[in-house]
Amino acid sequence: MEKFEIIKSGAVPLPIENIDTDQIIPARFLKATSREGFGENLFRDWRYDSSGNLKPDFALNNPRYNGQILVAGKNFGCGSSREHAAWAIYDAGFRVVISSYFADIFRGNALNNGLLPLQVSDEMLQRLLEQVEREPQTQFVVDLLKQEFFVPVWNESVSFEIDPYKKECLINGYDDIDFLVSQKEAIETYENKRQWAY
Repeated sequence: MEKFEIIKSGAVPLPIENIDTDQIIPARFLKATSREGFGENLFRDWRYDSSGNLKPDFALNNPRYNGQILVAGKNFGCGSSREHAAWAIYDAGFRVVISSYFADIFRGNALNNGLLPLQVSDEMLQRLLEQVEREPQTQFVVDLLKQEFFVPVWNESVSFEIDPYKKECLINGYDDIDFLVSQKEAIETYENKRQWAY
């Protein structure tokens, strides 16, 4: 995974509540076992019509919007526990999803795959959606080190919570195995000092 410290980016607005994992990545695309290639089918049934043509009115197809931040409606990632939903969002180039509520399993899957679920208040979410739709070129700053989300055009920032372990993994680009490998020296030191009982 890519290291995550500070993201300065525009955003794509998706003002739809209760977006479930089947809408994020439909079940028929879950046959692959590697993470690559899922991005092209992100929101597949919303992005394309039945003939396979892009729907120009869908936000991800609209050239006015771009960036590494997806601003979505409340209760994002509900439904089944498929990890592929996080894979698809990450593979499509997003590094942050902002919502006022995330399903717990999706939140965990996102953090495990280099994607930051950034939770804000309902009021802040509504303001963000309106801002991006009104001024698509608006830039935002997500500072993981400070745990701060900054909106320069408002000169306003809010703090956000994240598990310290997951924060360290994101900053270093680690998954759980990478983290364990990074602790090899400490583990070996512990094992060498351990009193073995047989």
